[in-house]
Amino acid sequence: MIRNSTKVVNEALSLPPKSRAKLAEKLLESLDDPRQREIDRLWAEEAEARINAYEKGDIKAIPGKEVFRRLKPRKKR
Repeated sequence: MIRNSTKVVNEALSLPPKSRAKLAEKLLESLDDPRQREIDRLWAEEAEARINAYEKGDIKAIPGKEVFRRLKPRKKR
């Protein structure tokens, strides 16, 4: 098995950079929890919903410094 993986690694390293990047992405995806795609999809939907609500004026943005200022007292608990 080690011989085979060394061969695979050597072959992968001989690929052009774009092909190596695609291969690396596929390999990393294969390590994800099977539910990860669904989780990512749900987070993307949530982000889009928040952006839309902000753009419609339904919600207001809070500057990052203000968010961290509000969180500091919670951190001390």
